[in-house]
Amino acid sequence: MANLKSLRNRIRSVKNTQQITKAMKMVSAAKLRRSQDRAQSARPYGQHIRRMVGALASQMDPHSAPRLLAPAKGKRIELLVFTADRGLCGSFNSSVIRAVRAKVKSLQESGHVVTISCVGRKGFDVLKRQYKSQIRRSFSGMTKNLTFDRVNSSLTTQVLSDFAKDEFDVCLVAYNTFKSALTIEMTWKQIIPMTVEPQEGTQGGSPIYEPEESEVLTELLPHGVSVQIYQALVESDASEQGARMTAMDNAVRNAGDMIRKLSIKYNRTRQAAITTELMEIIGGAESLKG
Repeated sequence: MANLKSLRNRIRSVKNTQQITKAMKMVSAAKLRRSQDRAQSARPYGQHIRRMVGALASQMDPHSAPRLLAPAKGKRIELLVFTADRGLCGSFNSSVIRAVRAKVKSLQESGHVVTISCVGRKGFDVLKRQYKSQIRRSFSGMTKNLTFDRVNSSLTTQVLSDFAKDEFDVCLVAYNTFKSALTIEMTWKQIIPMTVEPQEGTQGGSPIYEPEESEVLTELLPHGVSVQIYQALVESDASEQGARMTAMDNAVRNAGDMIRKLSIKYNRTRQAAITTELMEIIGGAESLKG
């Protein structure tokens, strides 16, 4: 009977866990729709900003380009790492952390000085154990009430301020790009100095800017950095919700399989106990007849 009681308790425990994971799956599915729409809406704007910067840069003297657009010089690399504030989302966090460790090792072997800023508590909690002296700051709770103005005022302003103070030469961002609920892609992107693709000639001639190209570019570049950081954050948020929904769906199915196996074991154990009791009763009755 003690074995039957432990099996009943275990079945009850697994059912409670299944209800929790099912609820988390439904919450993540609801959040995923909003996060996916936000990420997909940010992509065209980010692409257009980069095209504008590229068009302006192609008309300027490379030697007079603003510092945010000048060719990367120096060996001080800042890694801006995007992870989640919570776990239970499969390999979402671990894939970013593995990529960051490999990148830090590669950069240090080539003689670069690496510093790290973490967006998301999970990445900070893990990376601080290995790179405590290299982590400069961390940000958490950025995906709550996620808006461009909030990201710009708290995160982007700090990154641009550090660059203006000459605390690093190049800034790379590491994040997961959302492809689908089942697929995310680890992405590295250089945001400072901004990288632009060469622009081909456009039909109808080049546009005329007022004020001059250099003045427009000086105002546009910080905004372009803000857009890329915001895009990295919304892509990471959508990837997190998709990964958590998938992980919770797998957990619900695994819990169902475990409940079925435990129920079969419980029924067989109960049937064996009943059979044993019947045999003991029959044996006792036969001994009384004798």
